[in-house]
Amino acid sequence: MSKATGSRRSASHSDDDEPQADAAGAPLPEGVRAIKKYPNRRLYDTQTSSYITLVDVKNMVMACENFAVVDAKTGEDLTRSILLQIILEEESGGVPMFSTQALGQIIRFYGHTMQGMMGNYLERNIQSFIDMQAKLAETPVVNMANPMQGFMNTYVEQSRQMFSQMQEQMTKQAESLINLGASITPKK
Repeated sequence: MSKATGSRRSASHSDDDEPQADAAGAPLPEGVRAIKKYPNRRLYDTQTSSYITLVDVKNMVMACENFAVVDAKTGEDLTRSILLQIILEEESGGVPMFSTQALGQIIRFYGHTMQGMMGNYLERNIQSFIDMQAKLAETPVVNMANPMQGFMNTYVEQSRQMFSQMQEQMTKQAESLINLGASITPKK
């Protein structure tokens, strides 16, 4: 095989004819592109029947393609670890998105009772930011006095509302726990 083929190299695997499966061995949903990760750390795209690199996976993410990375031997879902690896490379390679302080704060939430809520809050906040960015792109600049000011004001307001909703959820959960505790406490 010549070096001119770059990161993609065709390969034939007898197990490529098997149905695509997730970690539980269940078939992947229709339209989900299966990427198999082999013990030699290589990624194999079953759709193109070729080996790919993390750059190719990043391009799939950028193109909003639906895919799953699975261990070729066990079927374990490795998608999150591959995505985290791409983030690590991006953070190391150029202008980082996260400061050291922000990364430390995120790490502190692991194992914390608020871990699940924080993940949900961050996900909703990022989606809100993406939605507003799309709206800003759709709005002609001539119709806006100060496009960035309006964009940021709307984003900050939505973030505030999401944080308030998260606080309300926490309060309701705390009240439920207090009520549950009071109902199972033995009376003297």
